Amino acid sequence: MSLNSYIQELVEGRIDFAGQALVEKIAHIVLIATTIVSFIAGFVLQSLTVTFSIFGASTLLLALIVLPPWPMFNAHPVKWLPRVEDKSKSTESSTAR
Repeated sequence: MSLNSYIQELVEGRIDFAGQALVEKIAHIVLIATTIVSFIAGFVLQSLTVTFSIFGASTLLLALIVLPPWPMFNAHPVKWLPRVEDKSKSTESSTAR
């Protein structure tokens, strides 16, 4: 695999439908948990800096986890049916000539 095709595959970011559901579940759980933890830590320490620092760092970490197309998000790739030619269009175009 050449470097160009590797970069193109990485940028495309193909994940399947089950992977999308997993990403959504991970994002919801992590964002809710870190919101609670950062609020409690900020409240106990009486510091908005701590609150936003914890929440910002956890959001960046979450982005590193869910944004790249990791192989675990494409464990169930979609198998598409082969293309079927429409016979009525091909007969119409041949009779029109």
